[in-house]
Amino acid sequence: MNNLDKNRGGTPSKKFRLSQSRGKIMGVCSGLGDYFGVDTTLIRIAFVIGAFLSVGTAGLVYLAVGLIAD
Repeated sequence: MNNLDKNRGGTPSKKFRLSQSRGKIMGVCSGLGDYFGVDTTLIRIAFVIGAFLSVGTAGLVYLAVGLIAD
């Protein structure tokens, strides 16, 4: 059973994974894009805007997700 969760009656399980093949730095934005079904470019733009507006906090969140995730 490929990516099927036996406990939920055979529904596919959705897991967040870093996309190292399509990623630019750590694969966080491309992994988020795959997980939520959103264009990766939009997520990258949101992180850049967030980094400026939050005085770097978004950069720390990006780093944390990149280090903690798969």
